[in-house]
Amino acid sequence: MNLLHVIDSVDPRGGGPIEGILQWASLKESRFFNVSIASFDHPSAPYLSGIPVPVYALGNRGLPSHDRWHRLPWVHYGYAPRMIPWLRANLHRYDVVVVNGLWNYSTFAARRVLVGSTIPYYVFTHGMLDPWFKKTYPLKSALKQVFWWFCEGPLLNNARAVLFTTEDERTLAHCAFLPYRLKDMVVGYGTNDVSGDPATQIEAFLSLIPALRNRNYILFLSRIHPKKGCNLLISAFAPIVASHPQVDLVIAGPDQNGLKKGLVAQAQALGISDRIHWPGMLSGDAKWGAFRAAEAFVLPSHQENFGIVVAEAMACGKPVLLTDKVNIWREVLACEAGLVETDTAEGVARLLERYFALSREERDRMGRCARNGFLQRLEIKLVINLIDKIFCGEIECIRLTQP
Repeated sequence: MNLLHVIDSVDPRGGGPIEGILQWASLKESRFFNVSIASFDHPSAPYLSGIPVPVYALGNRGLPSHDRWHRLPWVHYGYAPRMIPWLRANLHRYDVVVVNGLWNYSTFAARRVLVGSTIPYYVFTHGMLDPWFKKTYPLKSALKQVFWWFCEGPLLNNARAVLFTTEDERTLAHCAFLPYRLKDMVVGYGTNDVSGDPATQIEAFLSLIPALRNRNYILFLSRIHPKKGCNLLISAFAPIVASHPQVDLVIAGPDQNGLKKGLVAQAQALGISDRIHWPGMLSGDAKWGAFRAAEAFVLPSHQENFGIVVAEAMACGKPVLLTDKVNIWREVLACEAGLVETDTAEGVARLLERYFALSREERDRMGRCARNGFLQRLEIKLVINLIDKIFCGEIECIRLTQP
């Protein structure tokens, strides 16, 4: 069988959606051995060479000129006139199509071509119906309602199913925009188990930040984005430094929104800039080394539909410190793999205070529970069988969500 993923970009800096696609495609256990991707990347985008499945690059993402003009509405939206003709000419080659994400030109193209066709298709919203966006960006939300009437709404309402990673994500999306009438299903999410030599991976990370040798640190690893709560984390870490002189903070990830400068200034104003390290985006051995050598992992997000980095941290046996806006938080508490608080300055401060109040034995036990929880709930092979059965039509989505 042939499966086509439609996504705006395969740039690894995009985080969980493309990471999940690539990991699923790599699994021999999946029935979909023939996986392809259609995206808005430019054929010469440098990151395409690292993608192990065929990518039909039909746009301009990844070009320096595209990044320079990214704030222009049609550039930000991802307008790619080749996408619709390509889909119409090639749709017959695929048995199933999966649309990943919303609110970009890939959704428009998919709506034009897939709605009314005979090809079964599914939509992964990847948290993009979360009400946090409506509260934070009300003007954008009003415009999205208009798009919903003509584009996203018909696409989702006519899909074979709309797939959510957690029950929290599905519940939060309920009636996000009107009319909201669709078949949906919670399918979970996950990641591959960590592999490789731990010592080699740790050395790869420490070679980037030699100052961390013989020191403990709390790790944040994700995009540096307004929704991630990095400013709250820095404020919460400031009171910790005096009583825990051997503990630093690592904030790792791509700065796609230009926030790092302000965050560095915040750390300087608090007098803790020497205790925070900024290695940028990590990948390969350096990424896994950062997880393995960390004291714990922290993700103080205001919105997170799943948080694949949480699963990665748990795979490495690390306690995870989350807000209750990371939709996997219930699963984390159920397996006693970490701590959860609210996504406020006070909540994130309590999160760190509670963790550092634990004994060494309690922290180690939490790490062991994290590892066991990953193996029992989040290892990707547990998810892929359900996904395959859905895509093959063996499981019919019968829940109909409506206002």
